Amino acid sequence: MSLDVTTLAIAAVAAVLLLRLVLMRRTPAAVVAEKLAAGATIVDVRSPAEFRGGAYRGAINVPLQELSAKLGRIPKNRPVVVYCASGSRSAMAARALKKAGYADVSNAGGLHHLP
Repeated sequence: MSLDVTTLAIAAVAAVLLLRLVLMRRTPAAVVAEKLAAGATIVDVRSPAEFRGGAYRGAINVPLQELSAKLGRIPKNRPVVVYCASGSRSAMAARALKKAGYADVSNAGGLHHLP
C-alpha cells in the first residue's frame, strides 16, 4: 500500500494535534475554582507586558522562562494554579513545577478559562 503526500500530511497534522492535546491537558474549571477557593497560589506565566495588560485578580507574575530561577516566590505548602494566554506555556509550567516537587499543581489553561 502506498500513501500519497496529502494522506501523510493529514496524518502528521493529526499526530501533532493529538500530542498537543495530551501535553496541554487543562484542569477542569470546577476543580480550578475549588483550588482558588481553598487559597491556591495563582501564577501567571506570561510575559510582564502581557501581565500588565490584564491579569487574574491576585495572580503573581512569574514568566515561564524565569520559573526555575524564581521558584522561591511560589509556596509549596498550598495548591498552585498556573495560567497563560492559551494554555501552552501553563502546561509547560505545570510540568516544571511538578518536577520541582510541587504536589498540587493545576493547569488552568488560558486567562479566559479562569472562573
